Amino acid sequence: MTTTLITGANKGLGKETARALVAAGHTVWLGARDIDRGQAAADELGARFVQLDVTQDASVAAALATIAESGTGLDVLVNNAGIAKRGEGMSEALDGPSVREVYDTNVVGIVRVTEAALPLLARSDNPVVVNVSSALGSFWATHEPTRPASHFVSLVYGSSKAAVSMLTVQYANAHPEVKFNAVEPGITATELGGGDPGSHPGRPAAESAKIVAKLAMIGPDGPTGTFQEDAGELGW
Repeated sequence: MTTTLITGANKGLGKETARALVAAGHTVWLGARDIDRGQAAADELGARFVQLDVTQDASVAAALATIAESGTGLDVLVNNAGIAKRGEGMSEALDGPSVREVYDTNVVGIVRVTEAALPLLARSDNPVVVNVSSALGSFWATHEPTRPASHFVSLVYGSSKAAVSMLTVQYANAHPEVKFNAVEPGITATELGGGDPGSHPGRPAAESAKIVAKLAMIGPDGPTGTFQEDAGELGW
């Protein structure tokens, strides 16, 4: 049985990834900050809930301790938790505290959780880490006129996802025994940044979750140190 931890999984892309992996036979730990919402989502999906705030060292340590003590082990980590901060008119908030909050969640949060998870992943026969990134963090896509990312300005969120991509490469180099890959899930209708999924032009989260789940289910011969999307590898 493969055991997977997904951060930020009580709604949106994280929840749909959890749904897909439960259906595939994984034991899924659904991590979320909000206990009531997280437990409700886990109950709905047939997953296990663990309270997890990626911006808090103590919360991350407690969550991984809970998983370790449960005896399920840990084979896959999906670093999904991410935020965007909006100011007036739904434009990006560019004040210091907002930028710091985005980076603390999207970038530092990945380091916190990954470092805490590595001792458990080291015991797995097929350890895998999937980092949810974005084409907005791809230097190639943001310079390629045929890509939507080249026509959308995203100073903070985009640069935070560029950092996620580099973390993926560096972790893959530092831990060759673990497969680390970044994923571009596509433009997805979620509440990221305070938007309304019902009026979002993106595709359903369940559709975008397919590529995240696919990378979470790679075998021992799967890729590492890559950036993936529906069509295959994406340029960094």
